[in-house]
Amino acid sequence: MKISVAERNALYKVIYNRRDVRGEFLPDPVPDEVLQRILHAAHHAPSVGFMQPWDFIIVRDVDTRKRVRDGFAVANREAAEMFPEEKRERYRSFKLEGIVDAPLGICVTCDRKRTGDVVIGRTANPEMDLYSSVCAVQNLWLAARAENLGAGWVSIVHHDHMRGVLGIPDDIVPVAWLCVGYVSYFHETPELEQAGWLPRLELESLVHCEHWAGKRV
Repeated sequence: MKISVAERNALYKVIYNRRDVRGEFLPDPVPDEVLQRILHAAHHAPSVGFMQPWDFIIVRDVDTRKRVRDGFAVANREAAEMFPEEKRERYRSFKLEGIVDAPLGICVTCDRKRTGDVVIGRTANPEMDLYSSVCAVQNLWLAARAENLGAGWVSIVHHDHMRGVLGIPDDIVPVAWLCVGYVSYFHETPELEQAGWLPRLELESLVHCEHWAGKRV
């Protein structure tokens, strides 16, 4: 199937306008049919050996999400202490989650034993199944943006806390907690870029020709 110019441009528009949403969520519920579409998009991500190692835990219950947020609070305090003193207060000023603000949470996991010990494509690099689950996260994130939904990845939560709150077995890896919902607006550029925390790097500085030390384009 050939992709039209309009479809190509729509894809790039979604990619360039995807944002990590933290603080602009509206209380409006996400319709079931919209949720199913973004889950189907996630489920069509590429996966090593076609093992499809992901599962999706849909969390609407506010009390459950508050318990997840409690884990964020602990990990966030720990994280602040890791930064140099001159950056610590700046870090603490950032809103880095919308766990309770969003009407919906989705935990994406990785079952590393789903299709057995030996998986096509995972033999030399055993972490490829984890990367596959991250591809599912990206698919979901882009599909959410195409549906005019905001999504924010909360990575500042210890895996064991997430397992305890959601009853995830010890051999299943929690990969991402995504806050999902409609938003009042999308930022024009990433919030950390706006805040001057870090700039966007120039692509030319990251592209090497033929080998690592090769001339950069």
